[in-house]
Amino acid sequence: MDISGVSASSGLHAMSGASSSGPPQQKMSSLFDSIDTSGSGSITKAQFEQAFQSNNPPAVFQNQGAGATFSQLDPSGTGSVSKSDFVSKMSQLMASLRAPDASSAPAPATTLSTSTQALNQVGGTAPGSVVNLSA
Repeated sequence: MDISGVSASSGLHAMSGASSSGPPQQKMSSLFDSIDTSGSGSITKAQFEQAFQSNNPPAVFQNQGAGATFSQLDPSGTGSVSKSDFVSKMSQLMASLRAPDASSAPAPATTLSTSTQALNQVGGTAPGSVVNLSA
């Protein structure tokens, strides 16, 4: 599972078994085919872990490990992932790598709460504050 050409700034470049051009879904499909050595149409956790160990996944995947990455691909815990699920979920994971770092952004509820407090301070605490949360 060589997806070492992936970085947040450079995007998806190269993977084992896939050309460096083409849509991400096509690349993920080729990656799946390289992991599915039995040709069964699904990959097991063992196959995924073997591919993970023998190739050079991006650091973000290395940091969380093969098991945690596979768990994201197989959230129901069936022990195997179909090609369509793999392509879909890996494409989502790769897109999240290219997205700005969401982990440093405050949660929406925190942002709303902070914004509401700031607006109410500007408007005062008397009835008729700038923001009415009970509406």
